[in-house]
Amino acid sequence: MTASSTHFKVDNGDMHFLATASEKTILIDCNIRSDADDPDGDVPDVAQQLRSRLKRDPAGYLYVDAFLLTHPDQDHCRGLWKHFHLGPVSEWSAKADKIVIREMWSSPIVFRRASKKQHTLCDDANAWATEARRRVKRFRDFGCLSDGDRILILGEDINGKTDGLGAILVRTDSVFQSICGSYQIDFRARLIAPIPPQDDEQEEEELSKNDSSVVVNIELGTFTLSGASHYLFGGDAEVGIWERLWQRNKDAPENLQYDLLAAPHHCSWHSLSWDSWSDWKELAEVSPDARKALGQALSGAYVISSSKPIKDDDVDPPCIRAKREYKAILSDVNGTFECLGDLKGDEPLEFEVTGDGLKIKTRTTALAAPSIIGGLAGAAAGSSSAYGAQPFKHG
Repeated sequence: MTASSTHFKVDNGDMHFLATASEKTILIDCNIRSDADDPDGDVPDVAQQLRSRLKRDPAGYLYVDAFLLTHPDQDHCRGLWKHFHLGPVSEWSAKADKIVIREMWSSPIVFRRASKKQHTLCDDANAWATEARRRVKRFRDFGCLSDGDRILILGEDINGKTDGLGAILVRTDSVFQSICGSYQIDFRARLIAPIPPQDDEQEEEELSKNDSSVVVNIELGTFTLSGASHYLFGGDAEVGIWERLWQRNKDAPENLQYDLLAAPHHCSWHSLSWDSWSDWKELAEVSPDARKALGQALSGAYVISSSKPIKDDDVDPPCIRAKREYKAILSDVNGTFECLGDLKGDEPLEFEVTGDGLKIKTRTTALAAPSIIGGLAGAAAGSSSAYGAQPFKHG
C-alpha cells in the first residue's frame, strides 16, 4: 500500500487522515457539521468520505487505528459523539455502526489550558475527555490495554497527574514509533508541543491565552523511513506558542521541517503576528521567531489551509496576509500553497508519499465501506512497548 494523506473540506475546521504504507490509519481532528450529514445539504459528506477509507475488524466494526485531537475547540472535534463509538468495544452497536477508535492520542495539558481560557467546553470535547479518563483508568487498573481501550497521553501534566503512566506517556520533545502498541518501520512522530507546564504563573497564563495545541511532526515512509515525508500539524497554536517553539528548537530546526504544513488556526494571521490584521492591515508586523518556526519548508513543500476560501478582506481566519506570508516562505523552496476552500468540488485533497516526495493524487470515485458481514480483518494489535524514547537520528 502507498502511504497517503487526505485533507477533508470542512470550512474553518480541521480533519486530516493519514494512512501508512503498512495500512495503519490516523485521524487528526474532525469537524463533521450537521449539514454534512444531511443528504440535501450543500457541504461535503466528510463522514462518508472518511468511512469509505476505513476497514472493518473481523468483529464487524469500522475502525481508525489512532485519533489525535490537537485541542478541544468545537471545529476540531465536532461530530465525535455522533460518529465515533465511545465506551468499551463490547458495547458497540451494529445498528448504530459508529467508528471505533482503537487508540486515542490526547493531551490533558491542552484540555486544562483550554478550559482555563474558554471555561466551558463543547459537548464533543467533554465526551472525548470522559472517554480519555475511562481509558486511563483502565490502564491504571489493569496495566495493559487492547484495541478500543488504548490511549497515548501527550505531555506530562502537573501535580503528578500523569505519574505511573510511563508505558502510555509521550513526553514533549520525544519521538514515538508505535501505533496501537505495534512498532512501525514506516512511521515516526515527534511531539513538539504542548510546552510542558511552567512554574511561572504568568508564563503559564500566556500559554493558555495562545491557544495551546498539540504540535506534532509526523513522518510517513514508502516502506522504511528512508526519504520519509514530514507532516507538521499544530492545531490552533498562535504566535506566542510558535515563538517559544522556535526558541526550544532553533538549535535543531530539523524538528520543525516539513513537506506539508497544515497552516495553524485555518491560516490565521495570529499564528504569525501579535498585531491584529483588521486593525493594522499592511502595517502589521510578522514575528521573526514565529515565522522561523513555521518556515522550515523542505524543497517542493506544501502548505494547506483548512479553511473557507481566502479573500482579500479583513477576515481572519483565514487571512490573506497569512496566505501571502506562507507563499513567500514557499517561494524559496519551489513550494505550493493550497486552500481547501478554494478547490472545486466536494472531494478532499489527497497526497501520495513517493520516493520523490509528496504528490497530489486525483481521486475519481469513493469506495464503499465494507459491509459488516464478511468484513475485512484489521492489522494485528501487536505487543505493547514503552514510549517517550530518546530521539532517533534525523533522516
